[in-house]
Amino acid sequence: MKKLSITIIILILANLVSAQKKNQQSFDLSVAGAKGISPAISYNYLWGIGKNGKFKIGTGARLTFFAAPNKDFITAPARLTSGQTGPQVLFVENIQANLDTLHLNKVSAFYFNIPIHLQYSFSNRFEIGFNIDAIGLSFGKSQQGVFRASDSPTLNGSIQLAKPTTFNLLLVSDNDLGSLNSELYFRYWFTNKVGLRAGASFQFTEYTTNRLLTFENDRFRSKNLLPMIAISYKF
Repeated sequence: MKKLSITIIILILANLVSAQKKNQQSFDLSVAGAKGISPAISYNYLWGIGKNGKFKIGTGARLTFFAAPNKDFITAPARLTSGQTGPQVLFVENIQANLDTLHLNKVSAFYFNIPIHLQYSFSNRFEIGFNIDAIGLSFGKSQQGVFRASDSPTLNGSIQLAKPTTFNLLLVSDNDLGSLNSELYFRYWFTNKVGLRAGASFQFTEYTTNRLLTFENDRFRSKNLLPMIAISYKF
């Protein structure tokens, strides 16, 4: 009986070690940029799925900073941009008459979010992956901007005060709230610990004005597609 118990314990430990080998835990430092700069630091934990663990899903935490001069922020809520809400907004054209612009001379926003990761390993060295922020918080200084109103001569050209939208939430396209970072990348591990990622970062950066403007709206968004490079450390 004692030998059987020891055998069972050994098998359990062996399975745990085997499962752990399929998982991946890493720190990551990335820089994205084009008419602005966006460094990010993240902790990532991915679970290997299946017998060989080549496909992985995971989560973690990511702090992104986005800074840029002279950015136009367009009306954000889906109810105004497309006149609809729900997943169908992906396939509906924008209603141009509903779109206003908030122009900021200087953008500086931090967003701390919990991302979702999907990754596939072609080998021990080469991987392809995608991640997207799911929920979190943003913070940054208030900025003055020029409001360009499509349907309000009184507000058009007025100076408005805005700051990064506090709450971030992944929904679908323009239904999203706040500021979110997503990445599509390829990664090569030069050693068992150090790897290099390259790809693209697509970011929603959102500001909220301190008052309701036209169409009872106070949320404005900038969408930015940025080339990205990163160094990863696995442990």
